[in-house]
Amino acid sequence: MSDNEVHKVIIIGSGPAGLTAALYTARANLMPLVLEGPQPGGQLTITTDVENYPGFPEGIEGPEMMQLFRAQAERFGADCRFETVESLDLDGRPFQVTTEKATYRGHTVIVATGASARWLGLESEQKYQGQGVSACATCDGFFFKDQVIAVVGGGDTAVEEALYLTRFGSEVHVIHRRDELRASKIMADRALRHDKIEMQWNSVVTEVLGTEERGVTGIRLKDTRTGDEREMEVGGLFIAIGHQPNTMLFKGILDMDDQDYLVTDGVKTNIEGVFACGDAMDRVYRQAVTAAGTGCMAAIEVERLLEAEEL
Repeated sequence: MSDNEVHKVIIIGSGPAGLTAALYTARANLMPLVLEGPQPGGQLTITTDVENYPGFPEGIEGPEMMQLFRAQAERFGADCRFETVESLDLDGRPFQVTTEKATYRGHTVIVATGASARWLGLESEQKYQGQGVSACATCDGFFFKDQVIAVVGGGDTAVEEALYLTRFGSEVHVIHRRDELRASKIMADRALRHDKIEMQWNSVVTEVLGTEERGVTGIRLKDTRTGDEREMEVGGLFIAIGHQPNTMLFKGILDMDDQDYLVTDGVKTNIEGVFACGDAMDRVYRQAVTAAGTGCMAAIEVERLLEAEEL
């Protein structure tokens, strides 16, 4: 099916970045078309409590927050559709964006496809996501005050998470499959010197232990050299083995760095009329509030471009 209308802006993605861009472009009377993707609402839909987003002093559940984002954008005229982009043609304007249902044309495109945390791939890990298993210390560390916490990983991300979690946990165990950290020397030294951080070398998590009532209660570890297994009591498990930006759709089309994050000048990509925001282009902060901020920036840039072109 083909849509004959040429939309002023097509937004790909519906997390905080995409829906903020939708809100701002809708209020500018640009009637944005939002293609929500396979996970409407983005990563926040698998986050139970959000307590660090301004304006919610009592906190709010992630799915509810994203419903409010969507309702606010729709109130001003955003057209949100539960469709996933399968291909696109950015060679000339209007751009063409094809989903499983239709092909759409747009004068501008905002990419807000986000990123996904890399997980261990354990069934028990998935079972306890949001009940003691997390991939974001900044988001969830506060919930583990005075508890024993484990962090999986050996790079800078894992060490940063572990150091941050020492503010809350009584002990922080870094679980790494090798016998030395991959993190930069300065970060590794900080972790190794910290009196709250203990290294569990040559170890991998084979199972997350817990109950429905309490959530995570422990983990099962396997020694990578001997194969011996042991259990460790922990109240929280943070997976810090990296994030993967959801940008494969744009491979060979938009400029990317060595980790597949989109390279931007502000929010402008290498193709005029195509903008990027949120975790698809942010390898540093990866927070809902920063994603929303760049969504606003992308919307304003779209408005300026269309106004300059008298569209």
